[in-house]
Amino acid sequence: MTPSIHRRALFVGASALAVASTMREAVAQSPAAGPYRLDPLPYPANANEPHIDAKTMEIHHGRHHQAYVTNLNAALANHADLAKTPLPDLLAGLDKAPEAIRTALRNNGGGHANHTMFWQIMGGKGGEPTGELKAAIDRDLGGFEKMKADFNAAGARQFGSGWVFVTVTRDGKLAITSKPNQDTPLMEGGRVLLGNDVWEHAYYLTYQNRRPDYLGAWWNVVDWAKVAERYAAAKAGTLTI
Repeated sequence: MTPSIHRRALFVGASALAVASTMREAVAQSPAAGPYRLDPLPYPANANEPHIDAKTMEIHHGRHHQAYVTNLNAALANHADLAKTPLPDLLAGLDKAPEAIRTALRNNGGGHANHTMFWQIMGGKGGEPTGELKAAIDRDLGGFEKMKADFNAAGARQFGSGWVFVTVTRDGKLAITSKPNQDTPLMEGGRVLLGNDVWEHAYYLTYQNRRPDYLGAWWNVVDWAKVAERYAAAKAGTLTI
Protein backbone atom coordinates (compact mmCIF):
# COMPACT_ATOMS: atom_id res chain seq x y z
CA MET A 1 0.00 0.00 0.00
CA THR A 2 1.40 3.42 -0.98
CA PRO A 3 1.82 6.05 1.77
CA SER A 4 -0.98 8.20 0.33
CA ILE A 5 -3.41 5.28 0.20
CA HIS A 6 -2.38 4.26 3.71
CA ARG A 7 -3.00 7.78 5.02
CA ARG A 8 -6.36 7.89 3.23
CA ALA A 9 -7.37 4.54 4.75
CA LEU A 10 -6.40 5.72 8.21
CA PHE A 11 -8.42 8.93 7.72
CA VAL A 12 -11.50 7.03 6.53
CA GLY A 13 -11.20 4.57 9.41
CA ALA A 14 -10.82 7.34 11.97
CA SER A 15 -13.79 9.20 10.51
CA ALA A 16 -15.92 6.08 10.68
CA LEU A 17 -14.95 5.54 14.31
CA ALA A 18 -15.79 9.17 15.14
CA VAL A 19 -19.22 8.90 13.48
CA ALA A 20 -19.92 5.63 15.27
CA SER A 21 -18.86 7.16 18.58
CA THR A 22 -21.09 10.20 17.99
CA MET A 23 -24.03 7.97 17.12
CA ARG A 24 -23.53 5.88 20.27
CA GLU A 25 -23.38 9.05 22.38
CA ALA A 26 -26.53 10.43 20.76
CA VAL A 27 -28.38 7.19 21.42
CA ALA A 28 -27.16 7.13 25.02
CA GLN A 29 -28.35 10.69 25.62
CA SER A 30 -31.68 10.40 23.78
CA PRO A 31 -34.82 10.30 25.96
CA ALA A 32 -36.45 6.91 26.45
CA ALA A 33 -39.42 6.39 24.15
CA GLY A 34 -42.74 6.49 25.93
CA PRO A 35 -45.99 8.35 26.47
CA TYR A 36 -44.46 11.42 28.11
CA ARG A 37 -42.28 14.13 26.61
CA LEU A 38 -40.58 17.32 27.66
CA ASP A 39 -42.16 20.35 26.01
CA PRO A 40 -39.93 23.34 25.20
CA LEU A 41 -39.86 26.24 27.61
CA PRO A 42 -42.70 28.63 26.71
CA TYR A 43 -40.26 31.58 26.72
CA PRO A 44 -36.51 32.16 26.28
CA ALA A 45 -34.26 30.79 29.03
CA ASN A 46 -33.23 34.34 29.97
CA ALA A 47 -36.82 35.59 30.33
CA ASN A 48 -36.67 35.38 34.13
CA GLU A 49 -33.39 37.24 34.58
CA PRO A 50 -32.06 38.72 36.80
CA HIS A 51 -34.17 36.83 39.32
CA ILE A 52 -33.50 33.38 37.80
CA ASP A 53 -30.47 33.17 35.53
CA ALA A 54 -30.57 31.61 32.08
CA LYS A 55 -28.02 28.90 32.92
CA THR A 56 -30.15 27.70 35.83
CA MET A 57 -33.21 27.59 33.57
CA GLU A 58 -31.33 25.64 30.90
CA ILE A 59 -29.95 23.06 33.34
CA HIS A 60 -33.17 22.81 35.33
CA HIS A 61 -35.34 22.29 32.27
CA GLY A 62 -33.04 20.45 29.88
CA ARG A 63 -31.32 18.14 32.37
CA HIS A 64 -33.34 17.80 35.56
CA HIS A 65 -36.82 17.85 34.05
CA GLN A 66 -35.69 15.74 31.09
CA ALA A 67 -34.35 13.12 33.52
CA TYR A 68 -37.76 12.86 35.20
CA VAL A 69 -39.46 12.35 31.84
CA THR A 70 -36.89 9.80 30.67
CA ASN A 71 -37.08 7.83 33.92
CA LEU A 72 -40.89 7.96 33.99
CA ASN A 73 -41.06 6.52 30.47
CA ALA A 74 -38.53 3.86 31.40
CA ALA A 75 -40.58 2.83 34.44
CA LEU A 76 -43.68 2.45 32.24
CA ALA A 77 -41.92 0.62 29.41
CA ASN A 78 -43.36 -2.78 30.33
CA HIS A 79 -46.72 -1.52 31.58
CA ALA A 80 -48.68 -0.57 28.47
CA ASP A 81 -52.04 -0.17 30.20
CA LEU A 82 -50.61 2.01 32.95
CA ALA A 83 -48.77 4.12 30.35
CA LYS A 84 -52.16 5.12 28.91
CA THR A 85 -53.29 6.60 32.23
CA PRO A 86 -53.42 10.42 32.36
CA LEU A 87 -50.67 11.73 34.64
CA PRO A 88 -53.00 13.15 37.36
CA ASP A 89 -54.79 9.80 37.58
CA LEU A 90 -51.48 7.92 37.60
CA LEU A 91 -50.28 10.00 40.55
CA ALA A 92 -53.57 9.81 42.42
CA GLY A 93 -53.57 6.02 42.03
CA LEU A 94 -49.99 5.21 43.03
CA ASP A 95 -51.20 2.61 45.52
CA LYS A 96 -52.66 0.64 42.60
CA ALA A 97 -49.40 0.62 40.61
CA PRO A 98 -47.06 -2.38 40.80
CA GLU A 99 -44.89 -2.07 43.88
CA ALA A 100 -41.71 -2.57 41.82
CA ILE A 101 -42.24 0.72 39.95
CA ARG A 102 -44.27 2.69 42.49
CA THR A 103 -41.35 4.73 43.81
CA ALA A 104 -40.14 5.52 40.28
CA LEU A 105 -43.62 6.71 39.33
CA ARG A 106 -43.90 8.81 42.48
CA ASN A 107 -40.55 10.53 42.05
CA ASN A 108 -40.48 10.94 38.29
CA GLY A 109 -44.19 11.37 37.63
CA GLY A 110 -44.34 13.94 40.41
CA GLY A 111 -41.24 15.64 39.04
CA HIS A 112 -42.75 15.82 35.56
CA ALA A 113 -46.06 17.22 36.81
CA ASN A 114 -44.49 19.74 39.18
CA HIS A 115 -42.04 21.10 36.64
CA THR A 116 -44.58 21.30 33.83
CA MET A 117 -46.73 23.49 36.08
CA PHE A 118 -43.68 25.49 37.17
CA TRP A 119 -42.60 26.55 33.67
CA GLN A 120 -46.16 27.54 32.77
CA ILE A 121 -46.62 30.07 35.55
CA MET A 122 -43.30 31.90 35.12
CA GLY A 123 -41.93 34.16 32.40
CA GLY A 124 -44.02 37.07 33.64
CA LYS A 125 -43.25 40.40 35.27
CA GLY A 126 -44.67 39.82 38.71
CA GLY A 127 -47.06 42.46 39.94
CA GLU A 128 -50.30 41.39 41.58
CA PRO A 129 -53.29 39.23 40.67
CA THR A 130 -56.56 40.88 39.74
CA GLY A 131 -60.23 40.06 39.41
CA GLU A 132 -61.69 36.79 40.67
CA LEU A 133 -58.26 35.39 41.55
CA LYS A 134 -57.45 38.40 43.73
CA ALA A 135 -60.82 38.05 45.46
CA ALA A 136 -60.10 34.39 46.22
CA ILE A 137 -56.67 35.25 47.64
CA ASP A 138 -58.20 37.97 49.81
CA ARG A 139 -60.93 35.61 51.01
CA ASP A 140 -58.89 32.44 51.69
CA LEU A 141 -55.31 33.60 52.25
CA GLY A 142 -55.67 36.97 53.92
CA GLY A 143 -54.66 39.10 50.96
CA PHE A 144 -51.74 39.15 48.54
CA GLU A 145 -48.99 40.26 50.93
CA LYS A 146 -50.01 37.76 53.61
CA MET A 147 -50.19 35.01 51.01
CA LYS A 148 -46.65 35.77 49.86
CA ALA A 149 -45.33 35.90 53.43
CA ASP A 150 -46.99 32.60 54.40
CA PHE A 151 -45.95 30.93 51.14
CA ASN A 152 -42.33 32.05 51.54
CA ALA A 153 -42.28 30.90 55.17
CA ALA A 154 -43.61 27.47 54.18
CA GLY A 155 -40.97 27.21 51.46
CA ALA A 156 -38.18 28.25 53.82
CA ARG A 157 -39.31 25.71 56.44
CA GLN A 158 -39.38 22.80 53.98
CA PHE A 159 -36.52 20.60 55.14
CA GLY A 160 -34.21 19.50 52.35
CA SER A 161 -35.71 19.30 48.88
CA GLY A 162 -39.34 19.91 48.05
CA TRP A 163 -42.03 22.28 46.86
CA VAL A 164 -44.42 24.86 48.24
CA PHE A 165 -47.85 25.15 46.62
CA VAL A 166 -51.08 27.08 46.57
CA THR A 167 -53.76 24.47 46.01
CA VAL A 168 -57.18 25.10 44.52
CA THR A 169 -60.44 23.14 44.80
CA ARG A 170 -63.22 22.82 42.25
CA ASP A 171 -65.18 25.52 44.08
CA GLY A 172 -62.16 27.87 43.97
CA LYS A 173 -60.98 27.59 47.58
CA LEU A 174 -57.23 28.21 48.05
CA ALA A 175 -54.75 26.87 50.60
CA ILE A 176 -50.96 26.79 51.08
CA THR A 177 -49.10 23.52 51.54
CA SER A 178 -45.58 22.15 51.14
CA LYS A 179 -44.41 18.72 50.03
CA PRO A 180 -41.07 16.86 50.19
CA ASN A 181 -39.05 15.73 47.20
CA GLN A 182 -41.28 15.61 44.08
CA ASP A 183 -44.53 14.89 45.91
CA THR A 184 -47.53 16.88 44.73
CA PRO A 185 -51.13 17.52 45.84
CA LEU A 186 -52.11 15.57 42.72
CA MET A 187 -51.21 12.43 44.68
CA GLU A 188 -54.13 13.20 47.01
CA GLY A 189 -56.50 14.05 44.18
CA GLY A 190 -55.94 17.79 44.61
CA ARG A 191 -55.05 20.47 42.12
CA VAL A 192 -52.26 23.06 42.11
CA LEU A 193 -52.85 26.73 41.35
CA LEU A 194 -49.15 27.62 41.55
CA GLY A 195 -46.00 26.28 43.14
CA ASN A 196 -42.33 27.03 43.65
CA ASP A 197 -39.46 24.56 43.51
CA VAL A 198 -37.20 24.73 46.57
CA TRP A 199 -34.74 22.08 45.47
CA GLU A 200 -31.28 23.69 45.45
CA HIS A 201 -30.89 23.08 41.72
CA ALA A 202 -33.65 25.66 41.19
CA TYR A 203 -31.64 28.53 42.65
CA TYR A 204 -28.11 27.61 43.73
CA LEU A 205 -26.13 29.26 40.91
CA THR A 206 -27.46 32.68 41.88
CA TYR A 207 -28.52 32.35 45.51
CA GLN A 208 -26.30 29.54 46.87
CA ASN A 209 -27.84 28.57 50.24
CA ARG A 210 -29.99 31.72 50.51
CA ARG A 211 -33.33 30.06 49.89
CA PRO A 212 -35.36 32.91 51.47
CA ASP A 213 -33.79 35.38 49.02
CA TYR A 214 -34.78 33.15 46.12
CA LEU A 215 -38.31 32.75 47.44
CA GLY A 216 -38.69 36.50 47.74
CA ALA A 217 -37.29 37.19 44.26
CA TRP A 218 -39.38 34.50 42.58
CA TRP A 219 -42.56 36.57 42.76
CA ASN A 220 -41.01 38.96 40.23
CA VAL A 221 -41.29 36.35 37.46
CA VAL A 222 -44.79 35.00 38.13
CA ASP A 223 -47.18 35.40 35.20
CA TRP A 224 -50.46 36.25 36.91
CA ALA A 225 -52.41 35.99 33.67
CA LYS A 226 -51.37 32.32 33.42
CA VAL A 227 -52.21 31.73 37.09
CA ALA A 228 -55.64 33.29 36.51
CA GLU A 229 -56.16 30.89 33.59
CA ARG A 230 -55.34 28.00 35.91
CA TYR A 231 -57.81 29.31 38.49
CA ALA A 232 -60.58 29.50 35.89
CA ALA A 233 -59.71 26.00 34.65
CA ALA A 234 -59.85 24.62 38.20
CA LYS A 235 -63.34 26.01 38.68
CA ALA A 236 -64.38 24.64 35.31
CA GLY A 237 -63.02 21.21 36.21
CA THR A 238 -60.51 21.22 33.35
CA LEU A 239 -57.26 21.86 35.23
CA THR A 240 -55.00 18.82 34.90
CA ILE A 241 -51.54 19.47 36.30
